[in-house]
Amino acid sequence: MTHSPLSVVHPEARIGQNVTIGAFVVIEKDVVIGDNCRIYPHVTILDGARIGNNCNIFPGAVVAGIPQDLKFAGERTTAEIGDNTTIRECVTVNRGTASKGKTVIGRHCLIMAYSHVAHDCVLKDHIILGNASQLAGEVEIDDYAIVSGGSLVHQFTRISRHVMVQGGSRVGKDIPPYTLIGREPIVYCGINIVGLRRRGFTNDQVFLIQDIYRTLYTRGLNNTEAIKCIETEYGSSEERDLILNFIKSSNRGIVRGSIDE
Repeated sequence: MTHSPLSVVHPEARIGQNVTIGAFVVIEKDVVIGDNCRIYPHVTILDGARIGNNCNIFPGAVVAGIPQDLKFAGERTTAEIGDNTTIRECVTVNRGTASKGKTVIGRHCLIMAYSHVAHDCVLKDHIILGNASQLAGEVEIDDYAIVSGGSLVHQFTRISRHVMVQGGSRVGKDIPPYTLIGREPIVYCGINIVGLRRRGFTNDQVFLIQDIYRTLYTRGLNNTEAIKCIETEYGSSEERDLILNFIKSSNRGIVRGSIDE
């Protein structure tokens, strides 16, 4: 470990090998930091932080702050950050509450400057959270989702995998997989074709996903009717089953279709 003499590192914090800690960093006692991390100046890492290997945390970030939840009673919880994740300037990641016990950001994520990840959020792998995006408590975001800058995500909302959310969006409904979401108020704007192509989806997979969402959003069916049609008209596949299971398990309801369709 290499650390500035101007940093404050609790002697019982567990710091991995080849970790660089800049000036005016504060690292509290109940902290674990993996190997090959770089902690830039003016970072604050509080009790409950669990940081993986090869992470970069930029100036002004605060990891494992006490939840902004009046029900929090001081219980011991964590904020966990996976390997190869970057936390940019002035990001705040609160630790969990008794609800889930932990806030989680997965591997290979990029959390851009001034974003906030509230208590008990679960972000999986390869997620990009754009500048100044704000996640309320217990938000769930699945693999390869992109939430563009300045977006506001309501408590308990779920965003599925391979989703692209337009910057400045106010997200209050669940966002089903593979979709492109935008406008004001937000609506389904198509599927995330560019993202799917980049991740190796075949033409057949893309066409299937498009067709399923046509059934869901453009045939004038309610969700119950659309689910029955999708179940009967399309054979079981990873794509179909992910879409169906997400819709069926949604407590908040999914984002609506565009009125222009």
